Amino acid sequence: GEPVIHGFTRSFGLRLPDGERFEWVKPIMFSAGVGQMDDRHSDKGEPEKGMLVVKVGGPAYRIGIGGGAASSRVQSSENADLDFDAVQRGDAEMENRMNRLMRACCDLGERNPIVSVHDQGAGGNGNVLKEITEPAGAEYDIRKVLVGDPTLSVLEIWGAEYQENNALLIRPSDEDLFRSLAKRENCPISILGTITGDGRVVVRDSRDGSTPVDLPLELVLGKMPQKTFVDDHIPNEGRLKPLSLPDGTTVSGALDRVLRLLGVGSKRFLVHKVDRSVTGLVAQQQCVGPLQLPLSNVGVTAHTHFGTTGTAVACGEQPIKGLVDSAAMARMTVAEAMTNLMWAKISKLEDVKASGNWMYAAKLPGEGAKMYDACEALRDSLLALGCGIDGGKDSLSMAAKCGDEVVKAPGELTLTCYVTCPDVTKTVTPDLKCPASCGGKTKMLFIDLGGGKARLGGSALAQVYGQVGDDSPDMETFSTLKAAFLATQDLIEKGVILAGHDRSDGGLVTVLLEMAFAGNCSIDVMIPDAGGEIATLFNEEAGLVIEVSESDATAVMDAYKSVGVPCVDIGTASSGSDSIKISVGSSSPCVDDKMTALRDVWEATSFKLEMRQRNPECVAQEEAGLKSRKAPNWMLTYTPTPTDSAVMEGATKHKVAIIRQEGSNGDREMISAFLAAGFEAWDVSVADLLSENVTLDEFRGVVFVGGFSYADVLDSGKGWAGVIKFNKRV
Repeated sequence: GEPVIHGFTRSFGLRLPDGERFEWVKPIMFSAGVGQMDDRHSDKGEPEKGMLVVKVGGPAYRIGIGGGAASSRVQSSENADLDFDAVQRGDAEMENRMNRLMRACCDLGERNPIVSVHDQGAGGNGNVLKEITEPAGAEYDIRKVLVGDPTLSVLEIWGAEYQENNALLIRPSDEDLFRSLAKRENCPISILGTITGDGRVVVRDSRDGSTPVDLPLELVLGKMPQKTFVDDHIPNEGRLKPLSLPDGTTVSGALDRVLRLLGVGSKRFLVHKVDRSVTGLVAQQQCVGPLQLPLSNVGVTAHTHFGTTGTAVACGEQPIKGLVDSAAMARMTVAEAMTNLMWAKISKLEDVKASGNWMYAAKLPGEGAKMYDACEALRDSLLALGCGIDGGKDSLSMAAKCGDEVVKAPGELTLTCYVTCPDVTKTVTPDLKCPASCGGKTKMLFIDLGGGKARLGGSALAQVYGQVGDDSPDMETFSTLKAAFLATQDLIEKGVILAGHDRSDGGLVTVLLEMAFAGNCSIDVMIPDAGGEIATLFNEEAGLVIEVSESDATAVMDAYKSVGVPCVDIGTASSGSDSIKISVGSSSPCVDDKMTALRDVWEATSFKLEMRQRNPECVAQEEAGLKSRKAPNWMLTYTPTPTDSAVMEGATKHKVAIIRQEGSNGDREMISAFLAAGFEAWDVSVADLLSENVTLDEFRGVVFVGGFSYADVLDSGKGWAGVIKFNKRV
């Protein structure tokens, strides 16, 4: 029941000039979530003697055994069986049930029975059951842990990293309330033990009377000795060479390659298989413009169905540049995250927080030193911006053994920024608008945040020619980035920016083309020369391109220049034609083609991948129709108006039961819709009906919501229907 509204993807495999191979043989799947909570529940309560330690969620299986250890060493075929056992398996339906139980507790406000909560991850029970009780200590019976496999040993029960599981602390007086909530959501719970207050974690086995674990928490959590890691920087001399393009390389030839690169081209093949609207709170998802191309800079969600405040989230990551300079990579990662986030109107820059995810082969020579340099650069960058980093994760064994060769993944820092939005409707998207009010013609402005430099190291251009280069883009002056961020926010508040996009993978030429692709528009621009056509168009220094009306162009340029940010008029965008003209300096156009033809190239790799996962005939039809596709003529046959106040304020309203089953979603937005229409909407689970806590004869209407009941297996709807049909009480 969760939407996916923002993301990135890339691929890479290359030998450096010294023969070292970098590739994601050991792949990365990155995910992050953003939500909101009642401030009353933001701090964990301290463990007190007599409190109950509870596990909620699915049973233990022989999965994720030693997962934390397995993810901390080089992957190879010699330990494939161990790796398989270490893999965690997800159970989305159980996750849904557990989350509903957690939400039900939080919805009680001051009566929330949860004192403290801790998610189970690396180390399984052996970690989460120690950490949640620190420093008080607890005693457990290992046989109280719910198991799905009776052959599990005590060691496996204690160490398995099975997912969809949380540990909680509750007071004994709240046990009955908590059990009733869990029963309603059909979420398994088990009370494993109690807080003892003696500072020890003790695990007993009631089956044989043994005590497998008896440790002072202070030694295993509090006074662990600091570990010192020693690494040396490996000089770049001999490892890297300057970028050298083949003789006769043209802008059009380079552009054809770059637009087909996975990290630059369309991500259509990804966004078509995820839900981008569930919850009814998604204000900005990946797709923008009349053709809904996946090009949004930022994801935005509303806090409620009845207001316009919300949260913005945006990512930054530039791993290939880290092969040249890891510190520059970190700074460019921050710059990318900020130039993505700035298109949503936020509360203020100081409210921005970030989660940093590090994926490095840090135990191999030279890689730990690179990561240290990147970490220092990240710290300094965020301090310069006045933003905080308050979370993160790491995987420091990103290497795999292929035959006799160790293949390292490029060091990756993914920075996910999130911040509150006072108005989710004030979000700028990359698609050119060229509104009729402007005569179908607008101005394109370029804001260069790279100090006029045009470095090509670690760029998409270098990658498509099988190189890395030796001079990476960098963000030397964060004061300029900060000034640009604040100026852009002010202009968004005034409503003068029609479209905006950041310069990143693929360079300025890609920015311009993507804005035209998404808006189904033409452009005619001339870019100041920064060192030749190819360097000017394909460098990936930080920068912005915005679309404004001709009448606002001068004032917008003055707004940026007044805070020391360079901003130049580079040309026009227009609707009703199919043309791309891009010049560098005063020369004739180096890109002169149909917009639809270039868009086909940008979409080509995505459609090739789609052919491998969907009906090829359908994919071919979709690809062929893209050239002539226009925006749908959206129109309502009525004018929406709020429900009459007499109905909303009436003493009696029609009662409607919104019925859900395990795994259902869409119920909360359905409730909101009925509330907005003036009904008295009730959340009714099938469990309520089976227990006869609720009967339907008191309702005037019944609504069955959609979603993924019973894990969305084939015929899952029959399971839901069967529970009702074959139960006489219902």
